[in-house]
Amino acid sequence: MLKEENNLQPNLATGNDEISLKELILKLQEWWDFLWSKWVIILIAGLIGGLLGLAYAIFKKPTYTAETTFVLEDGESGGGLGQYAGLASMVGVDLGGGGGIFKGDNILELYKSRKMISETLLARDTFENKEQLLINRYIEFNELKKEWNEKPQLKDINFDNSSNLTRTQDSILSNFMETINKNVLEVTKPDKKLSIISVKVKSNDELFAKSFANNIVSKVNQFYVITKTKKSIDNVTILEKQVDSVRRVLNSSIGGVAAAVDANPNLNAAFQSLRVNSQKKQVDVQASSAIYQELVKNLELAKVTLRKERPLIQVIDEPVFPLKKDKLGKAKGIIFGGIIFGFLTVLFLILRKVLRSTIAN
Repeated sequence: MLKEENNLQPNLATGNDEISLKELILKLQEWWDFLWSKWVIILIAGLIGGLLGLAYAIFKKPTYTAETTFVLEDGESGGGLGQYAGLASMVGVDLGGGGGIFKGDNILELYKSRKMISETLLARDTFENKEQLLINRYIEFNELKKEWNEKPQLKDINFDNSSNLTRTQDSILSNFMETINKNVLEVTKPDKKLSIISVKVKSNDELFAKSFANNIVSKVNQFYVITKTKKSIDNVTILEKQVDSVRRVLNSSIGGVAAAVDANPNLNAAFQSLRVNSQKKQVDVQASSAIYQELVKNLELAKVTLRKERPLIQVIDEPVFPLKKDKLGKAKGIIFGGIIFGFLTVLFLILRKVLRSTIAN
């Protein structure tokens, strides 16, 4: 008897599974019939969505993309270790101790800094035969003046005199910087194994996109080179001053020896004290000459080090007109608008039916 009951259990489970599947199919059929009965509403919603998508495609301004790519090779530093740092970075090992052509990621962060973006916005360029600050151009094509005219503190804001910025101007620059970092500027390394860097600027204004890309690349690269070589440049400058100073002392000492000899042209061998002055000057000449030679040697070595540490930044591609334009086509706008509105209508009808069924029960 127990055996028979055990044999019946699988059959019952199978029967439940079959009933559940059948109910599911019937439920789906019920929903399908319900939605099919509302096809007119869904169609109208799709048509409205298509019209709205068409209007969006017509009135939406296109986005222009200005892209600059360049190769960055850091100068040699860190002694012999620098020869292998680049190769090690390819397999994810950081040996430290300086450069290598695969260690230039610091420059990516420079592009996002307030200093670089602010300096670029406050730079001047020519737009449509008129010289203009980039920030004024940005305000103009974004039509921000219309919003600012309603706010007394912003109504008369002007960046033409950018040497002394007010608190309000600094605040506006900070807001612009956040917007540019989020929506306008994109700095990447397309391939982590290579030292090629891509800078993209996206904007509704084609002239601004190209100008901003050119200016920020120029400023950041220049700042990067100066920062990387600052210690070596300072060292060369100090050595050059020391060389010039010792050269003047050496020339003066040589002149002193000549003057001392000229003062006693027919020196009597019996009076050795008369030789003291010229001998002192000769010692000064020898000492200054030795110091001068050492400083010149150090100066040449410092110049060689500076040349080795100077990063190589070579632009590969620059933005040229016409820029790449991204614009939603009319056909795509109609299709996407229709699908989105149709889907939302279906979702609304389903939710409404579920709520009504829940309330009725």
